[in-house]
Amino acid sequence: MPPDSYQIRTCLSCGLRYPVTDENTFGTRCPICLGETQLTLRVGRMPGTEPKPTLTPDPSRAGRRKLAVLLDNIRSAWNVGSIFRSADGFGFTHVYICGITPTPDGPAREAVVKTSLGAEDTVTWSYHKDAVKLVRGLKKEGWQVWALEEHERAIPVSNYPAAKSPIPVILMLGNEVTGVDPGLIDLADIIFHIPMRGEKTSFNVAIAFGIAAYQLTVLSF
Repeated sequence: MPPDSYQIRTCLSCGLRYPVTDENTFGTRCPICLGETQLTLRVGRMPGTEPKPTLTPDPSRAGRRKLAVLLDNIRSAWNVGSIFRSADGFGFTHVYICGITPTPDGPAREAVVKTSLGAEDTVTWSYHKDAVKLVRGLKKEGWQVWALEEHERAIPVSNYPAAKSPIPVILMLGNEVTGVDPGLIDLADIIFHIPMRGEKTSFNVAIAFGIAAYQLTVLSF
């Protein structure tokens, strides 16, 4: 959601047009050439016109199965933050952070929260050193385990049949280079892959999560 008020400024030297919010570190200086800028447009609500929050529950969330995502050895804090934000948007209730994956309260916190935009406060999370040990325990508790990975057992994510089920599900994502740990693949009930149309063999992990989460929630639940 855009901020309630901000400015659109235009550089008098290079012609750059860009927004300026309260968090902008350049202020009225052009972020490209550092030249002087002029106010082009001021965006903001008049006092007293702020929309009132609604307390009406979203009926689409009623009866939806419990979903969690597991991030195993994700290297990039930016990817982690982006996944947090998407997890919130698609109604995932928990993020399991495993291995070397950066956490919202760790050394890479600044990068995580820069892309999560506060989603780390709306989606609960926990840290675990060994993802395989964690998943074994969750399967005993009744969780169904899905993996997103290129694999001989994988089916296209678009082929997953629409079905409603009360069984909670964990969607597992792996390292940007080595993929999902083979130990986790062995524990997976279903493995999905996203068909590629170009020369590359995979999407960025945060993008891939968004695609899979949309298919498995908005289209299938």
